[in-house]
Amino acid sequence: MTAARQAGGAAGPALFGPARPGTRAGAGPRPSSGTPLGAEPARAGILGLRLGSPVVVGSGLLTDQERNIRRLLDDGAGAVVTKTIHPDPGPSGNERLLRLPTGMLNSTTYSRRSVDAWCAMLGRFADDGLPVIASVHAGSPDELADLAERVTAAGSGALELGISCLNEDEGGLEDTPERVAAYTEAVGRRVSVPFSVKLAIGERVRERVDAAVSCGARAITLSDTVSGLAVDADTGEVRLGGAFGYSGPGIKPLVLAEIYGLRRAGLTVPLMASGGVEGATDVAEYLSVGADAVQVYTALHRDMHTTLRGIRQGFDDWLASHGGSLTDLVGRSITRA
Repeated sequence: MTAARQAGGAAGPALFGPARPGTRAGAGPRPSSGTPLGAEPARAGILGLRLGSPVVVGSGLLTDQERNIRRLLDDGAGAVVTKTIHPDPGPSGNERLLRLPTGMLNSTTYSRRSVDAWCAMLGRFADDGLPVIASVHAGSPDELADLAERVTAAGSGALELGISCLNEDEGGLEDTPERVAAYTEAVGRRVSVPFSVKLAIGERVRERVDAAVSCGARAITLSDTVSGLAVDADTGEVRLGGAFGYSGPGIKPLVLAEIYGLRRAGLTVPLMASGGVEGATDVAEYLSVGADAVQVYTALHRDMHTTLRGIRQGFDDWLASHGGSLTDLVGRSITRA
């Protein structure tokens, strides 16, 4: 990734006009570690959290450790989503990553840490006032509701329901609006903290989004990984042994199109975009089509801390160079359509 890519390039035209007083989306609890003295970082808000940046680190192997989560916040992440907590994550040892020229395939599922260990960790984050979102899933709606109660009692003030991991079932997950509604409603009946439901793009996505929102979701995260396959051209061997979750820049145009379509159709619930973010301009594009926050994950598997700092600071610099505020940027593509 080039420095220009990370920083969003040289100063651009004033796309938004002069920033208006009072248009910032709240004040974050932590200063940006990369924002120059006297500069105003791009602040955002999601799930009741006041973020120092709209750049959020998504759930995955990199967010399975307390030290990593704290360091990612110090690097400038507006928030961090934990590795998905599950009361019965299954056996370990079959989780692999495969780097591709345009992203990554992974056969991973859930954290192998115990729920008790996660609750202790989430309590420490809460004591320190850190913007951490607990990703949770379980084998049934009632089990997920039980888990959600436990992690919120431990101090977690925001959740992401990671119910759409296609690696969970062999052959891929067949998600439906009815399934989404069952999980969402069960959690909504038992906890009062705001939560997002993470969904994958694809068939009946608007129906699945509507099901989540009607059953209590306060936000939607789009998109989880999509099904991908890699084949060894010389031997014909299927890499990783089957189709698994693909993430990376290849899905960004697809996620952009889904969010753009949802916003044009009148969807108003907050959205966290996820898919293919590698630099500052990717963040700007997602916000332009109506995302309220933007998750980055796959790119962090290369030089995690340097990459995140580059994206975070690069976006702050890009926004400043274009002469506008975050409020001016969010949804501007919709108003111009």
